[in-house]
Amino acid sequence: MDFDLNEEQRMWKKAVHDFVAAEVRPKAHETDETGEFNWPAVRKMGALGLLGLNIPEEFGGAGVDAVSAAIAIEELGWACGSTALAIAAHNGLGTTPLVLYGSEELKQKWLPLVASGKGKLGSLALTEPGAGSDLQGIQTKAEKEGNEWVINGAKMWCTNASIAEYIITLVRTNPAGGSHSLSMILVPTDTPGLSIGPPEKKMGLKGSPTNAVTYENVRVPLSNLIGEEGNGLCQTLTTLDGGRISIGAISVGLAQAALEHAVAYAKERHAFGVPIASFEAIQWMLADAATEITAARNLVYYAAWRKQQGKPYTQEAAMAKLFATEMGERVCRNAIQIFGGYGYSREYPVERLYRDARLMTIGEGTSEIQRLVIARHLLSGQGSV
Repeated sequence: MDFDLNEEQRMWKKAVHDFVAAEVRPKAHETDETGEFNWPAVRKMGALGLLGLNIPEEFGGAGVDAVSAAIAIEELGWACGSTALAIAAHNGLGTTPLVLYGSEELKQKWLPLVASGKGKLGSLALTEPGAGSDLQGIQTKAEKEGNEWVINGAKMWCTNASIAEYIITLVRTNPAGGSHSLSMILVPTDTPGLSIGPPEKKMGLKGSPTNAVTYENVRVPLSNLIGEEGNGLCQTLTTLDGGRISIGAISVGLAQAALEHAVAYAKERHAFGVPIASFEAIQWMLADAATEITAARNLVYYAAWRKQQGKPYTQEAAMAKLFATEMGERVCRNAIQIFGGYGYSREYPVERLYRDARLMTIGEGTSEIQRLVIARHLLSGQGSV
């Protein structure tokens, strides 16, 4: 009933599933409890191509199609939400702007390193204390001095900042404002003046570091500009479209894991002398979960397919993220309900899955923003009805 995958995609799905089942899922509970990033598994991902999903082979990446990239992120979500988010942010946010808009020099310098597993990851800094959904409100500024950019400002909720080789930073390069006032600049994390705060204390996804970042007279070469000056907003919106597919894919993976745990538990747990799986109340929750997961997976894969075909996919990506993330939270919540009191215990994985799923309706564009994107496409005549 799922999206019709070709033979190569099915083989890829199995290869990734087998890898994450062996290297990532067994560490998921420990990753959540300790908050430590699973570097041992991530170091092995370079050889499989998981750190270069969107990176062309000439720069050391896997260069897989967009559906295969979504499959990989879904499988990571099934295994561990924390690791999945970090790898999704690395691929979708930390490398995509460089792949799409970066100079040949920047690509050659950074992409092989972050795709290999030998270096650290990529990161993207957008959100500020006073600018989240409203990117036009960004205050971090970059000014030209000789052959350098001088950057001052502050970012927050920056995924991977503390485990990154560089942070692609959205900055204001034109104080006059307007849609062409922002630009993207690559800032290596060892640059003087760049300060990365401690990991945020979060409800879930504790093994995926999220940090505040401050820039105090941070100087980088003018050549670290990604794309053309003033095109940062457009580049960011395009990057986020792809990132939304990834967040939808993580949600599908989390929900799939929750359903599998719920089905197994419903068969084992007895009440009133019979397995609770024999009760309609339980069966209906399982049936709804399976139906919604299938629908969400198809929405995610369809948006990825449109991206791969070079077709407009902004509306489809928003739909996929909206439905998949809200579905994921619902399925994980019901999995806890099926487990009863045990589901509320940290000894059982559905508790962690629910906490991890909760972010997905917020990050990379809230559900409310997705509804705005979809509605505006419909009302403008650009979208499909």
